[in-house]
Amino acid sequence: MYTLMFRQFFRTGTCTIGLVLLLLLGSASIMIGKQFLDQQEKSASQVVQKQSEHTARNIDFHGDDIGLLLYYLKFSLVNRPSPLSGLSIGQRDLNPSVQHITIRTLEAQKHDTDLVNPVGLLYGNLDFSFVLIYILPLLIIAFTYNLRSEEEEVGTWRLVSIMSPSKFGFLWGKMSVRAISILVVVSVLFIIAIVVLNIPFGFSLLAFSLTTLLYLLFWFALCFWVISLARNSSFNALLLLTLWLVMVVLLPAALNNRINTKYPVPEALTTMIAQRDGYHEKWDMNKRETVAKFYQHYPHLESFDYPPEEGFNWLWYYAMQFLGDDESKEESALMQTKVSKRESISKKWGRFIPSIHAQLAFNDIAQTGLANHMEFLNATDEFHERTRLYFYPKIFSEANAQDVDWEQFEAEFFQQPERVKWAHLVSPLLIAILFVIGLIFINRNKD
Repeated sequence: MYTLMFRQFFRTGTCTIGLVLLLLLGSASIMIGKQFLDQQEKSASQVVQKQSEHTARNIDFHGDDIGLLLYYLKFSLVNRPSPLSGLSIGQRDLNPSVQHITIRTLEAQKHDTDLVNPVGLLYGNLDFSFVLIYILPLLIIAFTYNLRSEEEEVGTWRLVSIMSPSKFGFLWGKMSVRAISILVVVSVLFIIAIVVLNIPFGFSLLAFSLTTLLYLLFWFALCFWVISLARNSSFNALLLLTLWLVMVVLLPAALNNRINTKYPVPEALTTMIAQRDGYHEKWDMNKRETVAKFYQHYPHLESFDYPPEEGFNWLWYYAMQFLGDDESKEESALMQTKVSKRESISKKWGRFIPSIHAQLAFNDIAQTGLANHMEFLNATDEFHERTRLYFYPKIFSEANAQDVDWEQFEAEFFQQPERVKWAHLVSPLLIAILFVIGLIFINRNKD
C-alpha cells in the first residue's frame, strides 16, 4: 500500500518540483549562511591584526605621555559567532559583533553599530530558519490540502471507503508519505549544512533539529485537522492559507507592534545624554569634588591624592570620564530592564504561537538573538572595567608606556556558553501538536 502511495505521490510532477525547489532554496540559504560566517571570521581576523598595528602606531606617536596614549588607544572585544548562526542569522546582521572601546566613557561607545547597507536590512537575509518557518509550511499546505477532497472530487472516495479497512488510516497513510518525503529533504539539507558550515555535533545541533522536527509536525497535524473537516479543496486551501497568514505574519507583526508601543525605549537616547552631561558639567565643577566622587568608587586609588586646582591633570580627566558613565547608570539599567522585558514578553506569547516560538528558539540556540547581544554588552562592561582599572594606576603615576606589556592586550573574544533549556524548548510545540491531534480525533467520527 505504501509503495503505491509513494509512486502516486511522485508521479505528480508538481510534488517533485516542490521538493526540488525546497532542496535548491534550502541549499541557497545555507550558502548565504556560509557567506555570513566567512564575513564574520574575516572581520575577526582583521580586528586582531588591526589592533596590533593600532597599538604600535599610537605608542610611536604618544609613547611619552601614557595618559594621552590611552585617550586614543582602542581595545577590541569580538562576539564570536556559533557555526549554527549560519542557519539562523537572527539579529547578528543588525547588532555589532565587535566592540572597539577606549577607557573613556563607555555608554556612547557600547551602542556604536557597524556600517551596513539599509537596503540589505530592509529585505533581510534568506537564512535557513526563514525557509523552515515561512516556506516549508506553505509547501506542506500545497502537498496536503486536498488529500481527501481530491478523492471525493474525482469520484474515488466511495471506492476507498469500500476497499480500505479505515478511511482515517488511509488518509493517515497518504499524509505520512508526504511527511516522510519532506523530512527526508530537510534531513539532506541538515547534512549539507553540517558539512558546509562545519557544525559540530552536540546539544545545540540536536536542539535545532528537534525544534525543526516539532515545528513541521505541528503543521502536518494542523493540515490533517483541516482535512478531517471533510470539506472541499477550495475551503481547505483557503482555511490553511488563512491560518498560515495569521500565525506566521499577522500575529508576530501585531505582537511586535504591541511590545514596541507598551515598552518604548527612550532611555537609549537619555542614557547617552545623561552620560555626556555627567561628563561635560564636570569641567565647571571643583576638581577636588570630582576626584572625591571618583575615590568613593575606587578607594584603593586614593593613594594618588588630589590634583591641583589649576591646570590640566589626567587623574581629574579620567575621573570626569568615569563619572559620566556613573551618572547615566540609572538610565542604562532601565533600558536593559525594558529590553529584557521585551524579550520575556515575546517568549511568553511564543508559547501560544508556534512560529514565534520556533524563531526565538532558533535564535537562542544559534546565539543570534537579543539575549546573546545583551550578554555581549554585559561582557563589554566587564572588559572595559578590567582594562581601565589596569591602566588607571599607570596613568596616575605617569608610568612609561614602555613598561607596559602590550602583547597581553590583543583582541579578546566573547563566547556565550552553550545552554539548552529542553523543557522550555520542547513543551510549547508538543502541547500545540497534542492539542491539534485532540481536534483530529474529535472529527474522526466522520471516518
